[in-house]
Amino acid sequence: MKKLSIVSIFTTVVIWIAGFYAFFYLKETIPKQLSAKSSLFLEGYEKTSNEGNNESSEIKEIIHKVQKLVVKIEHPNGSFGSGFLYNNKGDIVTNAHVVGNAKEVTIVTADSKGFDGKVIGISSDTDVALIRVPGLANTEPLEIVTDRKAEVGDEILALGSPLGFQNTVTTGIISGVDRDLDIDSYHYEDVYQISAPIAPGNSGGPLIDSQTGEVLGINSARIEQESIGFSIPINSIHMLLQEWSANPMSDIPDIEHSAFGGKEEQALTDMQVGEYLVNYFYESLSYRDFVTAYSLLGSSWQTNTSYETFRKGYLHTTSVSVDEITSKSENDEIVVTAIITADEIDNGTKTLSKYKVTYHVGYENDQLKLLSKEAMAIEY
Repeated sequence: MKKLSIVSIFTTVVIWIAGFYAFFYLKETIPKQLSAKSSLFLEGYEKTSNEGNNESSEIKEIIHKVQKLVVKIEHPNGSFGSGFLYNNKGDIVTNAHVVGNAKEVTIVTADSKGFDGKVIGISSDTDVALIRVPGLANTEPLEIVTDRKAEVGDEILALGSPLGFQNTVTTGIISGVDRDLDIDSYHYEDVYQISAPIAPGNSGGPLIDSQTGEVLGINSARIEQESIGFSIPINSIHMLLQEWSANPMSDIPDIEHSAFGGKEEQALTDMQVGEYLVNYFYESLSYRDFVTAYSLLGSSWQTNTSYETFRKGYLHTTSVSVDEITSKSENDEIVVTAIITADEIDNGTKTLSKYKVTYHVGYENDQLKLLSKEAMAIEY
């Protein structure tokens, strides 16, 4: 009886302690949960309230990411075209008419670096070729669509170097499928018709799904005087590209080179490239792509400014737009002057600032680099 009494007292004490604990826990927790917004509601509200901005921002991010893997291809005869990184071997896809009659070409990347490329595959029937660039090996390539075809109405982006202006983007839709046509010595079969215009020099660039950033096709041809282009579906030539990549052609046949690759246009002048580099520098900063922006700097600038210091200097800058830009040649260098507007955060407050910046651009190891910068704040 005494043992039973002790057990009962102990059990009662435990129940009382548990009750007090539960009371205070509920008193603290329940009001907080009732006053807090549902995480599902918050997530849905943020997406809904910023739907337009998010969509625009996502497309811009896709363009910036893809641009870095789109290259300009310079033919030995002075003409040019476009191409894009296909795999981590450094293989570049382009049109056969861009590299026709050439065994070796020069590849220029978005940050103005030049590489040697060797044609390892080319077709006399399908307007496609493959170039191997050892200097781009182990670089993550673009994502390729191989399991589906685009449909009429799909929104697309066409990237390339039309008229020599590297990293130009045109937008449009798939306006037709399964189109057949003949241009020069090539027969284009079951190709996409697109509303995005393809200018000289744009040949060989990628056709991108604007929703996913994946490659749908290779921009290849256009109808003169019309804003209509044609793109070869990537899934129709994927097996051919894989075969060339695994077993490069030992004997590259002579394929006719077409002036449509851009021969009738002049390449960019050094001053135009200088302006391009400054624009690309600020575009990279706006996308918080500090690595790419830093890579455009000359060796002396990088020696005096570490990447960490460089990045820290722009952490409070949310975006930069170039309002005006001019350039001139001076003492074997290019002097680029621009008026920019910077969106900055100062002590938690968003401000707009305007600057006049001057860059000296020059060659280092045969590549144009931003050598130095001067900046002056001006009235907004």
